Amino acid sequence: MLTRDEIYSGLTQIFRELFDDESIALTDKTTAADVEGWDSFNNLNMIAAAEQAFGVKIGTREIESLTCVGDLVNLIEKKSK
Repeated sequence: MLTRDEIYSGLTQIFRELFDDESIALTDKTTAADVEGWDSFNNLNMIAAAEQAFGVKIGTREIESLTCVGDLVNLIEKKSK
């Protein structure tokens, strides 16, 4: 099982690479509005990278229900058990 810190560390690396911004610091409340370039296309790229990095599969309905990074962390945490 992954810890929240491990998930945040992995997601931060994904976000920094995807959005080419080493200053990104994710929190539970981070949303697409907080990250320059986080549009629907990059959202799918980020989800795909997260699925690969954490060995989880995230369904379309689950993706649509995500409103912030905290929701994604909770979902990955639940699926990694």
